[in-house]
Amino acid sequence: MELHQLHMLRELGELGSVKAVAETLSVTSSAVSQQISLLQRQVGAPLTRRDGRNLVLTEAGQVLAAAGAQVIDAMAGAQAAIGAYQRNGGGTVTVSGFHSAGQALFAPLVRRLAAASAASTADGGNPVPLPAPAGPKVKFSDEDVAQHDFPALTSRYDLVLAHRMDHSPAWPQERVRVIPLAHEPLDVAVAADHPLAALPELFPQDVVAHPWVASRSGYSPADVLTAIGAVTSKSVNVVHRINDYSAAAALVATGEVIGLLPRYTSGPVVNPAAGVVLRPLRGINTRRRIDLLARPEHFQRDAVTTVVRALQEVMAELVRHGHSQPDQPSRPASAGPGVRA
Repeated sequence: MELHQLHMLRELGELGSVKAVAETLSVTSSAVSQQISLLQRQVGAPLTRRDGRNLVLTEAGQVLAAAGAQVIDAMAGAQAAIGAYQRNGGGTVTVSGFHSAGQALFAPLVRRLAAASAASTADGGNPVPLPAPAGPKVKFSDEDVAQHDFPALTSRYDLVLAHRMDHSPAWPQERVRVIPLAHEPLDVAVAADHPLAALPELFPQDVVAHPWVASRSGYSPADVLTAIGAVTSKSVNVVHRINDYSAAAALVATGEVIGLLPRYTSGPVVNPAAGVVLRPLRGINTRRRIDLLARPEHFQRDAVTTVVRALQEVMAELVRHGHSQPDQPSRPASAGPGVRA
């Protein structure tokens, strides 16, 4: 039996005619009759009888109508509860992020949400306690997986930070909703005193002969090294396979290897004190897309959309910072053996 059938049965008991039920529910009289008949066949007992010109409920019909009213009331309560849950801006939002995204985004996101919450609870600059949280709470997890495994994480988390190279297959948008966050280059990371650090930009021919620290196969840096080998028709010497950018940057700082680090999200591990500098790689596409993946129904929650907006703001700030770095002069054409981008 269906909820709308129980609704019709209850209204029939109250109104006493199929026509009145149809007018009340904005359906046709034949639709009401069909649904009541179908419900009666499912129950296996007569639910209505004629009483003069009125159609009234039998004893079985009255019992089912009363039980149906309880079901309808429970469903209304459930809908109200889920509505309140979706409108609750102070709920918990689970977020997974791959390693570099977590290092760059998680802490700024917490600070931004806290600042927004404090602003929303202030009265003339003075904090005013509220009976309920003013903003969402986030629970983070690190999930650095191969590209094809990111969509499946949306079954475990409200929001999934994912990345893929430009040339790789697109996300399955029939299964997940995609919110673009950034289009980030992977730059060559070298020690500050490495000979390559003196060059403003690098080409595949400049870097192919150097030893590397790179990610495991199936991740963005490994894809770029494959392209370097293809462009130069030379094999790339990968000494270390490490996915964690902090560990990779520490090895680059020794000067023994070079690596690839993301321009916008590697800030926590690339700075003058760390002894690592970044140089753009020309001649091949090194850009990766950083996206938020989620199941469509998650966006019904106000708390989720609040976190999405905050993540967009945090990432936009990282990108602005990356673009605001002093521009390096381009290498003269005669100095670069590589194919220019």
